[in-house]
Amino acid sequence: MINVKTVLTYDDYVALPDDDGLRYEILDGELSVSPSPTFRHQLVVARLLGILRAYVGANDLGEAVAAPITVVLANTSVLQPDIIYIAKERMNLVSARGTVDGGPTLAIEVLSPSTTPTDRGKKRQLFERYGVPYYWIVDHEARAIEIYAANGGVYGVADRRTDDLVGLPPFPGLRIDPAQLWR
Repeated sequence: MINVKTVLTYDDYVALPDDDGLRYEILDGELSVSPSPTFRHQLVVARLLGILRAYVGANDLGEAVAAPITVVLANTSVLQPDIIYIAKERMNLVSARGTVDGGPTLAIEVLSPSTTPTDRGKKRQLFERYGVPYYWIVDHEARAIEIYAANGGVYGVADRRTDDLVGLPPFPGLRIDPAQLWR
């Protein structure tokens, strides 16, 4: 007996339902399904997005948006990060179909119990492989942000921040008040 593995693509992703409260992604050709985020998760996403949009807008740096936004890293890797930031010089990645075709400047995932292994594993690997310069993992339970910065196309050890949320790459002048983010 021959085992045949089906490799899913962007076309398969487009055909998935979008009205059932689940988040669908394709990671190296495999379907990943996660439940709707929790209220706490969404509060952290909203607060962080507000902080980033204010900073990015005030400094005319590009755009920051929250999921659902489709990021097509490859035909077989279609993701929906919680938040993305696209620097002005990368805005050409926003396609006519409304997707981001290629790696944004920054991808951010806020951890949930159901997504932690994927966010720390497969997604981190995909963001690194497809040239996303910065990746943040936001752990609201630990009240920490882990920052991965590509150096020569490779993420080094994460810079884990708890109280010192100043100058988080790629935003040298950004200051996040931990009390505001974690409240």
